Parts: sequence; structure tokens; C-alpha cells
Amino acid sequence: MTEDARHQWQADIIRALGDGTLPKLYEQMVLSQRTRRFDLFRTPCRQPPVVQIQHTLLGIELKVGRRRLGCPDLATARYLAVFARLGVTAVAVPYDISQLPRVADAFETAWHRMCLVIEQHLQAVPVRARRRTRQQFLEEVRQAIEALGAGAVRPTFVQTTRQRPLADRLES
Repeated sequence: MTEDARHQWQADIIRALGDGTLPKLYEQMVLSQRTRRFDLFRTPCRQPPVVQIQHTLLGIELKVGRRRLGCPDLATARYLAVFARLGVTAVAVPYDISQLPRVADAFETAWHRMCLVIEQHLQAVPVRARRRTRQQFLEEVRQAIEALGAGAVRPTFVQTTRQRPLADRLES
């Protein structure tokens, strides 16, 4: 597959996905609110790892390759699994856990939709070229997400405890 054909194919995929691409969803749904940072990997992955969500006696774990990451709930594990499949080293997680199931649904849907669109556009391409082109596209998606950033380790809280203006307190 030539370089021009690959760029044309990627443009077709992005056009087919529209606003449902993972980097756009990440920017709109996650980075627009208060988040905390979650480190998935210490170093960038050479190949996408095998990702499994496991229900254990101790709770829910996300198994990424040989590592096991404890997750507080299933929605967090589903959300992190999408980014682990891409090989993103660090990701922002919404601080408000009530938002997480909706966000996890949107990201899982976008992931599966992206995989289906990729396979649909590459049906006529030979198997080896299909794998290589798919990996290159997923690498570009990973780079776009990492370029957006993962935010701070702990969210910043802006708390003002003043109940009334300073001038009123001085008069009392």
C-alpha cells in the first residue's frame, strides 16, 4: 500500500467516523471537566497488549498484559480498557464517578465502531497490509490522545470559604 493510498484511507475513516473519533470524544467529554490522572504504562507499548476485565473476590481488576490494575468499579475498568488497547501511557479519568458509566459507554461504542469501520474499509487490502495499516492508524489515534494530555495527578479544587464580602466582615 502506497503512502498516498494510506493517507486517503485514513481520511476516509476519519470522515466516516465524524465526531465519534476517540480523540474528539476525549477532548469533549473528559478534558472539559475536572479529572484525575491514571498511569496505565510506565513506558510506551511497542505492541498493543491483551486487555481483560476480571471480576475477582477483591473487586474488579483490569488485566493489561501481565499487570493487574485495581479498579473501583466496572465503568472505570471499561473506560480504562479502551485506552489500554490503544497503548496510551497515561489518561485522564473524570473525577465525578456518576459521569463515568455514560463516558465509558461512549468510548466503548466509539472503539468498536472505529474497529468496524477500519475493517470495512480494508476488506480489499491483503492481510499483511491490512494489519500494518490498522496498526499505523491506531498509533496515530494514540499519539493524538497523548498530545491532548492526561492532566494533573490530583484535581485542583477551587474553594472559597467566604460567605459574605470582606467589607461586611470588617464592619462587624
